[in-house]
Amino acid sequence: MNLAALGTSAGINVAVCVVVFSLYSILRKQPSQVTVYFGRRLSIDTRKSNKLCLDRFVPSASWIVKAWKTTEDELLTTGGLDGVVFMRIIVFSLRIFSIAAITCVFIVLPVNYRGKVLGHKRIPLETLEVFTILNVQEGSKWLWTHCLALYVITFSACVLLYVEYKRITKMRLAHITGSPLNPSHFTVVVRAIPWSPEESYCDSVRKFFMRYHESSYLSHQMVYRSGRVQKLMSNARKMCKILKDVSIEQKHKPGLYHCGFCGAHSDSFKILSHESESARGKSFLIDDGYGGKRKKVCAAAFVFFKTRYAAVVTSQVLHSSNPMQWVTQLAPEPHDVYWSNLWIPYGQLWIRKIATLVAAVAFMLVFLLPVTIVQGMTHADKLQKTIPFLEGPLKRKFISQLLTGYLPSVVLIVAFYTVPPIMMLISTLEGSISRSGRKKSACFKILYFTIWNVFVMNVFTGTVMDTVGIINKLDSVKGLPAQLASAIPAQAKFFMTYVLSSGWAGLACELMQLYPLLCNFIRRYIFRMKDWAIGTMSFPYHTEIPRLLLFGFIGFTCSIMVPLILPFLLVYFTLAYFIYRNQMINVYITKYETGGHFWPLVHNTVIFSLVMMQIIALGVFGLRQSPVSSGFTIPLVIFTFLFNQYCRQRFLPVFKNHVAEILIDMDREDDKYGRTEETHQQLHAAYCQSPSTSPDSSMTGSYHHQEEDSIQDPENVTPGKEASQVSPSWSIASTFGAPEPI
Repeated sequence: MNLAALGTSAGINVAVCVVVFSLYSILRKQPSQVTVYFGRRLSIDTRKSNKLCLDRFVPSASWIVKAWKTTEDELLTTGGLDGVVFMRIIVFSLRIFSIAAITCVFIVLPVNYRGKVLGHKRIPLETLEVFTILNVQEGSKWLWTHCLALYVITFSACVLLYVEYKRITKMRLAHITGSPLNPSHFTVVVRAIPWSPEESYCDSVRKFFMRYHESSYLSHQMVYRSGRVQKLMSNARKMCKILKDVSIEQKHKPGLYHCGFCGAHSDSFKILSHESESARGKSFLIDDGYGGKRKKVCAAAFVFFKTRYAAVVTSQVLHSSNPMQWVTQLAPEPHDVYWSNLWIPYGQLWIRKIATLVAAVAFMLVFLLPVTIVQGMTHADKLQKTIPFLEGPLKRKFISQLLTGYLPSVVLIVAFYTVPPIMMLISTLEGSISRSGRKKSACFKILYFTIWNVFVMNVFTGTVMDTVGIINKLDSVKGLPAQLASAIPAQAKFFMTYVLSSGWAGLACELMQLYPLLCNFIRRYIFRMKDWAIGTMSFPYHTEIPRLLLFGFIGFTCSIMVPLILPFLLVYFTLAYFIYRNQMINVYITKYETGGHFWPLVHNTVIFSLVMMQIIALGVFGLRQSPVSSGFTIPLVIFTFLFNQYCRQRFLPVFKNHVAEILIDMDREDDKYGRTEETHQQLHAAYCQSPSTSPDSSMTGSYHHQEEDSIQDPENVTPGKEASQVSPSWSIASTFGAPEPI
């Protein structure tokens, strides 16, 4: 691939970005698209402007100015601490790759270009290999510039990482102390409650905590099985009850709907009003119909404590000589609870983790097929041998540049759209009881999945015919750095086009919100539904963080070998800075907080990227026969490991545990200002599965108990099996409400 082909790919992506940005600046001004581009604002203020003016149809950069002027405090208010942490990833990347670009483009790139291994042509026809380390002669005295750049990048990255880690740690502590009442600070999730045929789970929990935590125990609430099958069946039963007793013909008029396809009108669909007096009057039938049956209780409960400190201590101690019983952990925030996984027997979790790990690895291996096909498309000569009928079209210069320079990365991007939903499904099956836990697990899987398939396998699989040689290449661990050092520069063309297509064009798609835009178009112009419920979305951290870290990984590993990629990465992170800020301000809402828990994953990935960069540099200096540079690189690897260990000791415990002195001070402050009693009254309602108080709950002052309708041990129940009835206390609104968002 030469500079002309790279220019073709860059030109296509620049044109796509300009068109998309212009189209976005027009669409966002249209009243019909306000639900797509201002979902967060509409969730706060439902006022809309229908004023017709010429400015609505003229592209403008006002959204960029607004994103630039937004302060970090405003971002903290709208996007929460997780949003601020996400933006700090982008700021860190901009800083470190600015330093790397200045160092490598002005020092390393001239050394690579003036090498004498490859012949020079006119600039537009120069191959990309001329600008890589492959053009530097063996034993060249100029290899010290690469070693110097390695030191500059490593020390700069460590300093910036330390500054960011320290800053985010302080923000996390300030978030805990300055945030309003958080029920999760007083709540512990208890799982694997021992089953006894003589007493209910509710009795067991109350007796256990009254006996061992009498001074701090406040109350508890049992957890009920509420899988998707149970919800669907209970919804169907309740709908049948309502339809039997409510006369639709007498109470409601037919609603005529205009079809967007044929223009016909139909009264086939009749709407049941939420405010129907008949529905309210007959709602007692649901209770009567299920009065004789009770929801099945599972071996899990939310236990509430009088102080934050007592809850933290209880969550961290071993409560039984059998570690598989009375297992405790701090509860997630109420909106963060993933109720469907709470009833999964605790004894199955380790099996689920192994099974999901095997599934993730299997999916990673299956994905080698599209990766290998993509790499085969980057070689025009071998592509002609594999697919003979392409020999004629490939002789045309533009088609050859398009097929080998732009199309491979597009094919890989399309294939990668299947990864996030599959990894989210696998993470759900793991059994996490919090939505943020699912996202963190999916984030981890997607990150290493993309690094493996985009970087490692694209380096070692040049073509379909070369796949058999992968095992032979990896047989020698000692030769791995040398293999990486020779293979990465050879794949420079793919990495550059991937940054252009997946990076630049991917950000343009994120800005346009293609899927919500399509849904809005179908609702408005096909089904003619002018007013419909606004579906707000939470920020997809599990897909966007791996994307940022993948480009950071590519930037670190290619910096001294392929310096030409760094300007493209800088443009990507600059666009990301403005686009993601705009999306957090206008589109996404904060439904729950993790308190910045994604940053340790970011830190570990950057350290991994630095170590990989240094190992590859060792291979480079070994291939180029520069023992002095290799000797100076080894202490750099040791320093990076020591720096990482220091950060783990200094900052990581704050993200894994709560600080006792902060919690005790907060408890004393509540006592001082008389907020303790009010706090205790809010706890029980915060973690209620149904709108009203569940029958199987316990309060220290008022205790109610109803026996379960079965004495079967839920720990032995297979997940997915229908095992519950709907509580009579559930209201119609909760029954037919929208499913909880991810």
